[in-house]
Amino acid sequence: MLDDRAKTLLKTLVERYIAEGQPVGSRTLSRASGLDLSPATIRNVMSDLEELGLIASPHTSAGRIPTARGYRLFVDTMLTSRPLEAQKPEVAWPNELQAVREQLQPDQPQRVIIQAAQLLSSLSSFVGVVTTPRKGSLFRHIEFLRLGDKRVLVILVSPDGDVQNRIIFTARDYTQGELVEATNFLNTHYGGLTLEEVRERLKTEIDALRTEIAALMEAAVQVGSQAVAESGDQVVLAGEHHLLGVQELGQDMGSLRKLFDVFEQKTELMRLLEVSSRAEGVRIYIGGESQVIPFEELSVVTAPYEVDGVVVGRLGVIGPTRMQYDRMIQIVEITSRLMTHALSQR
Repeated sequence: MLDDRAKTLLKTLVERYIAEGQPVGSRTLSRASGLDLSPATIRNVMSDLEELGLIASPHTSAGRIPTARGYRLFVDTMLTSRPLEAQKPEVAWPNELQAVREQLQPDQPQRVIIQAAQLLSSLSSFVGVVTTPRKGSLFRHIEFLRLGDKRVLVILVSPDGDVQNRIIFTARDYTQGELVEATNFLNTHYGGLTLEEVRERLKTEIDALRTEIAALMEAAVQVGSQAVAESGDQVVLAGEHHLLGVQELGQDMGSLRKLFDVFEQKTELMRLLEVSSRAEGVRIYIGGESQVIPFEELSVVTAPYEVDGVVVGRLGVIGPTRMQYDRMIQIVEITSRLMTHALSQR
């Protein structure tokens, strides 16, 4: 447990390093912290913080820099939020945000997602990332078409008009008349339900259903669930090139190549954002905490966005651990609100 003096010095060191990007020495800390301490006392405290793994001393400098663990303690217990405009007054926030509002057209959700990723990148000068809204498993209409040879085409239509087609193989050959009868029955009794709800009802109603209806419905639920899983969530990225100019990363091309591989494949990014979507509010991963982006020099700040009051995706910023965390938190929160508003107007 750190005493107040150590906390003040650590907070000052982190803030100075974020602002200037240079190792912070004891003389600088003495002036900036406002504490009436001798350089020797400050060096002793710094030595204690280094033993705790909160700061480190680069080989080329006598000053100290925060570690990922030090950033974590700073973010969790010392972060002071300031108005976003005060941190970068040259950015015309009202004008820029108004322009974004005009671009985020509710009738073009894919454009909203792309613009949100670009906005995150533009405001943060790092990488913007947005997951596309998760597709629900609700279906409005189902239809069976006979293909012959015990093959049936299943057509599932969602409430927003998304169509999924799948071919199923049946135990026996059905006439088109039987398939039409099954189509009418299922749309009448199950239309508008989610596939999960249909599956639960089938468990209790299957004995009362005609065998052929039950078999077709079970097959439809199975292929529908598969279609939803395969459609999956996608990740939209913007501004990856910004990381090339980050001092801490630019000197390690091997790490950069690995990072860009993560960006290109997107699967691991999706896993990280899916895990964070189970938590409310802003989530911050520092250094290698996420496991997905296992670089000590990188952090991820994410927030959820909603459609009509339901969380459907996550957005965020990927950048160096030496970032203005209070500013990044506000950027993702603002973008989340704008995106939620735009998508909920549909």
